[in-house]
Amino acid sequence: MAPVQGGLGKIYLVAENRVLKINSFNIGSSKPAAEVFFGPVPGQEELIEIIGLSVSTLSSSVFINIKNRGLFAYMTRGQLLWSVGPVIYRFGYQLGCRKNVTDCYFTSVPVIDQCEASIYISNTEGELYSLSVRSPYFKWIQDFSSLDKYYTITPGNNGRLYVTVPARALVLALDVSTGTVLWQGSIGPLSTTECAPVVDSNGWVSVGSLDGFLYSFSPTGILKKFSKADTLNCVIQVAPLLDCSGYAVYFSQTEMEGKISQTIDEYTYVSAMRPKTVIFTLLVPATGFTYWSERYPDQFSSSLSESDLHQFVLDEGILLAFVAASKTGNPLQCRTKRQKCASSCSQAKPKYLSIYTGNERAIILFLLFESAVLVMLAGLVWFCCIFWRKKKVQGQDLGSFLEKRRSLQLRKKVFDRTITELEQKAAEQAVANEVFEKLGDMVQERERIERKLSTTYSLGRDRASSQSKSMLPLYDVKTRSYSFLGANKESVKVFHTLSDTSSEESGSEKYTHWGFHEEELAAKAKAKAKAPAESSSDDGICETDYQSSPSETTSSSRGFINPLNGVQESGEVKLHDKEVKSLQTGSRLSLKRRRALSSTN
Repeated sequence: MAPVQGGLGKIYLVAENRVLKINSFNIGSSKPAAEVFFGPVPGQEELIEIIGLSVSTLSSSVFINIKNRGLFAYMTRGQLLWSVGPVIYRFGYQLGCRKNVTDCYFTSVPVIDQCEASIYISNTEGELYSLSVRSPYFKWIQDFSSLDKYYTITPGNNGRLYVTVPARALVLALDVSTGTVLWQGSIGPLSTTECAPVVDSNGWVSVGSLDGFLYSFSPTGILKKFSKADTLNCVIQVAPLLDCSGYAVYFSQTEMEGKISQTIDEYTYVSAMRPKTVIFTLLVPATGFTYWSERYPDQFSSSLSESDLHQFVLDEGILLAFVAASKTGNPLQCRTKRQKCASSCSQAKPKYLSIYTGNERAIILFLLFESAVLVMLAGLVWFCCIFWRKKKVQGQDLGSFLEKRRSLQLRKKVFDRTITELEQKAAEQAVANEVFEKLGDMVQERERIERKLSTTYSLGRDRASSQSKSMLPLYDVKTRSYSFLGANKESVKVFHTLSDTSSEESGSEKYTHWGFHEEELAAKAKAKAKAPAESSSDDGICETDYQSSPSETTSSSRGFINPLNGVQESGEVKLHDKEVKSLQTGSRLSLKRRRALSSTN
């Protein structure tokens, strides 16, 4: 296995059943350059087979895949963070290795997505796992055993994960959030099962094929094919490499003396004779622009003869790594690993998952219907809480209760209509006192019905024996009043006073239309008109017989207010000049009438 860079001059290397950590800064110093990072305890040698090794520089973690033991996560200082096997049980369900539990284990190198902070690893049954870097919990598991059990995993660091299936010559793009396949594309036959594509900073994934073409897919699955020579006798045996900028790729085409391709069933077999030349090319897959291209051994031989590589047996893989590391023919500016990761991570677009799948219109109608049902249920509960909570209603039938409310509403309408007719009649012409009394009674009855219909009213109050107080009386229970608009749209208030039961009139009613005492009126008239006026306790503007209750004082019994002309201040009544004259004239007429009646009798 190739060594893995760990950042800050550290390199991790697998040596048999151990993992060594090499510090390049300690080379040439007194400090040891290498130390055992992971391995069996001295004196207790264990049979450990290390399958894969990965290092996350962002989380400062090292991940080691040990055969038949699982995946282990260590801090760079050597502390164990967590470990997990290919089989896990959650809520009574088995996740992973569902077809074979006994001989199932992780088989691939753990691959790290720097943008998503996720780890991807596969097992012997063809299942692909997505784990979190910080915890041993699985995000999702995808089964690709229907395609093949062996495939390579390449993180895109752009919201996608690429799976290459060499046996089927397929490249699949997966969504890193759910593991669903976004798109898939066919490529030519691959040289080995370990041949993996590379993903540049533009999001293009590129892989070489034995048919001599470089296959490049865009982030949406658009395919481009590149070749710098005649593909009839050319092959690409080595996976391409990224340049230092992250936007271009280096790849090599090997020209053979002869090549034969043969397809049997679903597989393509390629046979080739010895190589003649190798063509190295630097291009940008997103634009198709070629920056540099040379042949070996020809144009490229002079530069290799000046290096130490001429002492080794070379193949395309070593030469391609040398060219990429030396930035040969690369005019692009190099970027750090963090800059390249930030550029590719910015291409990832968050996707909002929909809970419901299907007809959106039907879903909206169903939600509206469900909301209407909930509103109706809430109204029914409110109705029951308001009415059934009353003790009077709890013992009665709900049907009779509603019937009683309907009858009260009908009675209220009848009273409203009758009161309106009486008001019009009273405003147009003078009517008898019996009409005013009837009008006042009907107003009181209507108010009582309105109180019964209110939500806070108990049904126990509508018994015949319970007589509620009227809202109209201004002073005491023996005095009633009623207001209406006159013919000239003037506000007129009528006072109806009941006589005391102990009166000599034996319960007969007397009516006070304007309740001013005649003595007070006469005094005001003398002061204003400077003319003598007769004053008597049995004379007045209107016939008055107001008797107060024993608890009331004499002054209070005479303190009525004329709502049209009079204003009461400190027990005195102030009148205008015209009103006083009118009162004096009315007083004289009343005296004349009384004297005429007396003489007749």
